[in-house]
This record gives sequence, C-alpha cells and structure tokens, in this order.
Amino acid sequence: MNGSGRSAANPYRVLIAGGCYSGLAVAVNLLEKCDTIESPIPVEITIVDERDGFYHVIGSPLALASKTYAEKAWVNFKNIPVLQRPDVRFVHGTVSKIDPESKTAVILEQPDKAERSEAYDFFVAASGLRRVWPVVPQSATREDYLEEAGRHINAVVNSTAPVLVVGGGAVGIEMAAELKEVQPHVNVTLAHSRDKLLSAEPLPDNVKECALELTQQTGVEVLLNHRLKSSTPIVKDDGTEVHEVEFENGHKMIASSVVMAISRSIPSTDYLPAESLAEDGRVNVRPTLQLSSDKVPNADTHFAVGDLINWSGIKRCGGAMHQGHYAGLNIHQIILQEMQGKEPVFSTISPVPPMIGLAVGKNALSYGGEGMKHGKEVMRVFFEEDLGFRIVWDHLRLGGKKA
Repeated sequence: MNGSGRSAANPYRVLIAGGCYSGLAVAVNLLEKCDTIESPIPVEITIVDERDGFYHVIGSPLALASKTYAEKAWVNFKNIPVLQRPDVRFVHGTVSKIDPESKTAVILEQPDKAERSEAYDFFVAASGLRRVWPVVPQSATREDYLEEAGRHINAVVNSTAPVLVVGGGAVGIEMAAELKEVQPHVNVTLAHSRDKLLSAEPLPDNVKECALELTQQTGVEVLLNHRLKSSTPIVKDDGTEVHEVEFENGHKMIASSVVMAISRSIPSTDYLPAESLAEDGRVNVRPTLQLSSDKVPNADTHFAVGDLINWSGIKRCGGAMHQGHYAGLNIHQIILQEMQGKEPVFSTISPVPPMIGLAVGKNALSYGGEGMKHGKEVMRVFFEEDLGFRIVWDHLRLGGKKA
C-alpha cells in the first residue's frame, strides 16, 4: 500500500471516452509512466468507444477505394497488443452523461444500449467529431464496416458514368484522388462550390493552387465554382441506376455515384456539462488540457483532447496524439502529487498555426512553419504507402509487447 491508500485492489480509475488517436495516446502514455519498475502505480483504464476497434480515420479515402486496405484500416481493440493487459478494459458503447461532482459516468453499452454507471477518478473526453458518411464509415463493428465499405467500392468500381465527389476540402480531394489511383479505369469528377480548393482552410493561395494541380495530375476532373443544386436517381433501360446532377450555374451531368465529401463535423460532446463547452459545442480547455471552466466541479481531474477541443489550428491526427500524450503525462503528475506530495510539473500545448498534410494520389502536399513542400518524397515522409497507418501504429506503440 502506498501513501495515497492506493493498491491493486483500489487503483486510480481512468475513464476515457473515445478510442481513436488521442484516447489511445492517453492510455499508452499514462500506462508507460505508471509501469515504472521502482514504484509502479496501480491504475485501471476503461476506454469506451462506439466502434469495436481502432479505425484509422485518415485512411478513409483509401479504405473506401480498396477492399484490401479496408481490411487493414480497422483493428479490433482485442487485437491491439500493447493494451491487452488486466488493467485495461474496452467497453463497446457510448458515454451518455457524466457527473463531475460525484465523478460518475452513465454508459450505454452495445448492442442493446443497456445503461450502467461507472465511477472514475480521472475522466478524458476524446470522442472527437461526429462525421457523416462517407467521410467516415458509420458502422459500429468491423464486420458491418467491411460490408459498408464493400458496397461503396462495388458501386464505384462498376460505374459506367463518372463518379462525382462533391466537396473540395481535404476529404474530397483525398477521396477523389485515391479512388482514381486505386481504380484508374473509373472516371472521377471533383466538384467544389468555390473558386479554390481547400477554401474553408486558413491556408495561402499557393497551397490551394498546388492542391488543384496535384489533383488534376491524378486524372481527376475538377469543377470549381460548381455548387450542387440537385441529384436525382434515374433507372436506365438496362436496370442500372445513375444520377442526373444539376449545379446552380446550370451545368448538368450524369453520374454513376454521387459521393458527398462535405464533412459537416459536429463535436461529440453531448455528455459533458454545458458550462465546459464553447458555443459550437467544442470543449474549452486550459493549455494543460484540463477543463477550463471554474463552474465545473473537479475540473482539474477532467481532461479533453483531440478534435473536440476549442483550440487553434487545423484538426490533425498528429495534434490529437500529441494532446493525448500530454494529458497522460499530466494525469500522472496529479497522481504523483497525491501519492508523494510533489508539486505537479504540467506539460502544456501551445497555440497551433495553420498546417496541413494532404495525400493526393502518389504525391502529397505539406504546409507548415517551413512553408510548402510537395511531391513523392513528401508522400513518403508523411503517409508512406498506407496513408500513415504504420506511422500512427508505431508512434502510439500499439504493437508493443504485452504486459
């Protein structure tokens, strides 16, 4: 027994809502700190996620173009080696509400939404943004996801008319380019409502122009200033269904499939106290990633990380993992303070300037502090051959040795 009265029978309970980049980073980095041989700290981590596995969201454009890659992009939680240990539990379900004062959460478990209460010492909101299909698959199980992705891939592979991707943000560009790269026989058209791609992002014009050039180099036809007005399914004489598409500028076309790549992302934060949220639903945090509101009881032991926080910068996987890392370190510091009376030394995140990494077929574009770079070497460094899956897997040490 240590000074705080904690033991294997009475561990620190950490509840993490969300098992993607930031949530898994919290778990892995906290466990690494608590596993120190000299003075191991008893913790019990519970990760709640609507999916039954880790889904590599960045890989969506390729997962929805290649069945082989789709198999790789979703890994059941039970098959992540580093987290197969007695002090880590995965719950397939949703956190529906938390009470910061009593430090309890209400969890709705899949598949029947059975409700149960879960007590915790530390809570981490890492549930990200709710994104629509086909920006991300909507399935809750790997089996359903493979079926969902397979149906989509079959529809585009067997297309007789062009596949129309609507939305020239990062998702639309990558989706159109990957589809053309993997299925070169398919005609792919990307339509965007503005006069430049990436128009919603705070990026310089040369980055947006480069994105256009790289997209066109893949063989994708790009229609700028084309806002979708209507898409009407019609059945041809041979029984196949196509879409009669009209744009607000009067241009019409026939498309075999219309892929809406406009993300309309909504923060998944309904379970958090309203006092902790900004107007758009994102979570207000301190640079330590603790909740910033003084109206939330026990705000010091409640953290938020990843895409759902109200922080500067374009949402990126690297930023989410970095924040998860820091939250794990900061929880460890609070535990040490309780156990040993040490004043915590917190890791803090800084304001994030606009930066982006964009995969476009065989090339990639990057923009950040060192300006813009593009080409095959940028693709290798940022994404390798699998849209960053191996880079993320190894960075999070998910294949690490079992305890």
